[in-house]
Parts: sequence; structure tokens; C-alpha cells
Amino acid sequence: MAGGKIRKEKPQKGASASSNPHFQGGIPFHKSKGQHILKNPLLIDSIIQKSGIKSTDVILEIGPGTGNLTKKLLEVGKSVIAVELDPRMVLELQRRFQGTPSSTRLKVIQGDVLKCDLPYFDICVANIPYQISSPLTFKLLSHRPLFRCAVIMFQREFAMRLVAQPGDNLYCRLSVNTQLLARVNHLLKVGRNNFRPPPKVDSSVVRIEPRKPLPVVKFKEWDGLVRICFNRKNKTLGSIFRQKSVLSMLEKNYKTLQASQLSREESSDSTEMATSVTALGDTLGDLSMDTDECKDDEDMEMDDGDAKASDFKERVLGLLKQGGFEERRSSKLTQADFMHLLSLFNKAGIHFS
Repeated sequence: MAGGKIRKEKPQKGASASSNPHFQGGIPFHKSKGQHILKNPLLIDSIIQKSGIKSTDVILEIGPGTGNLTKKLLEVGKSVIAVELDPRMVLELQRRFQGTPSSTRLKVIQGDVLKCDLPYFDICVANIPYQISSPLTFKLLSHRPLFRCAVIMFQREFAMRLVAQPGDNLYCRLSVNTQLLARVNHLLKVGRNNFRPPPKVDSSVVRIEPRKPLPVVKFKEWDGLVRICFNRKNKTLGSIFRQKSVLSMLEKNYKTLQASQLSREESSDSTEMATSVTALGDTLGDLSMDTDECKDDEDMEMDDGDAKASDFKERVLGLLKQGGFEERRSSKLTQADFMHLLSLFNKAGIHFS
């Protein structure tokens, strides 16, 4: 358990460690806090093997629990930094490795991984609480210096959205934003019975490798475009960009830019870049970023009664036609397509943030 809040729970009358099946070392596990401990040693060995850990690697583990995976990581890496929120688990980790040869190579940080500053690491290997999947993914991708790779256990549907390709049913804003910043591969499916206590859904292990160098793009601009496109991912872009709410927002940004005559040159500042990447995680819902539902007023097309509004609408639609995007759908667009579309709008002075 590495993120979220810990609440004290009163023990039930007559309850004991022996009467609760979800105990290890006398510690009760709480499903509500995302505490699902890996119990299958063969699965742990498989994760270690697929991680490609080097003997010189500093390993970040998030939510180590009682240390089943931690023990194996210490056997193959240089050192392990374990971030754990639950003080009970922290004490169990310290007790388990105290006096062993590995104790000097294990550093335990008690705290919320989403709020604490992460130290340098080469590789991240983790079985995380599923409720922090999206913000944690983008927190890791915003970390500097960039790590080599992360091998993480996710809820299966979230994992399949991460790796989804254009045309797949699960292809969504999460897929596009993650794959902009990293190469993502599915490693193995993990059944729920490999955990104690078992979660309600199956899981998957995913490998995330940050792209080096990162693409030259303003991430707030990128996400602003992608957010609009995936609001109705199976509609044509021509239909999406005819919506009154979309055109009003873009025209407001356009007028603001024209009035202030701000320079929109690309920034190479790493701090600004990292902050923007983290913001992607803050605005992405874990499993709800590709709904085809929106309010009625968002489906309304711009009224051509206002000449200036009509001119701006024609400008936007003209850019779509110029790039061959008017009849295309977001669910089928590649990274290169989104990059081209953003470039067309930005060159015309139209921005999304």
C-alpha cells in the first residue's frame, strides 16, 4: 500500500488473526486500501525475470506490503527503495530484514508516493494499489532524471487501455497520452487468486519505457487537443469541431493570444515539462477517458448567424480539410496524426491551453 489514506479500524468482538484468512505475520490486509499481497512465488520470479534488473540497479518499489517481492528484488539489484504508506507494513518490512545481509541495501520511506519526492532510481518494480494507477503513472513519467523502465502490476482493464492501439475498443486518451511519453508493452496476465486477499478483478503486468528524447511538444496543448477529440471518439473530427462549446473555447484562446501577442515558441525547460506531464495524471480518470457521452449543449453546432463566429468556424474546418482530418475519427488516429493535427492548429494561431 503506497497511496491513499489510512483509517484506524476497530477490531470486531471475538475476531482474531486466526479467524481472518487475510493475514500474514499477524497483519490484517484491507481491500478498501488496495492491499492485495502477491503470494505466488513463481509469479514473483516471473516478474523479476521480465524486469531485466541489473546488479547495479537502484530499484524503486511502491507498496511493498510485507516484502515478498522486496526480498527477490534485493537478491538481484544493488539496492531497493520501498515507499509504503501503512505504518504496520513499514514495521513488518523492518522486522523481516533486520539483521540480514540485505538490511543495509533496503531503504524504506513511509509516506504517500503521490505526495513525496522520489529519489534517483534506475527501474521501478511494483504491485500498486489500483486506485492510484493513473496519477502514479504520470508522476513516474514526470520524474527526472528519467529512469530506464517500470514494470508495474495494474488492474487488467487499465493495463489494456495503456497498451491499446488505434482502432482497439479500449483505445482512449490514456492510451494516447501514455504512449506519447513512453513505450508500453503488456508482459503477462495475472489471475486474482495469486493475491491475498484476492481482488475482484484480474490484473496485468505492464512494462513502461520512457521515450528518450521526449517528443518536442507542449503537453498541456497536446492534452487539450486529445481531450476534445476523445470526448466523442467515434464521431468524425468535423462533427466534434463544429460543436459550439469547442469553437467558443478555441476562439476565446485565439482572441486572447492575438490581443496579448504572446510568443508561442516551444519551451525546453525540463521543470515546466515535468509539471505538465504530472498534470496529465491529475486530469485523467482511470477508466473513464473515452466516453461517448456529453451534454446536449456540447453537441450543438455553432450558429452561423454571427459573421465573426462563422469566419472562425470556417477557419477551423478549413484546417481539418487541409490535413485530411474532417472525416476521420479519434479512435483511429495515431500519435503522428495527433502531432500533425496539433501542428496545423498551432501554426494558424489556434491553441488548446
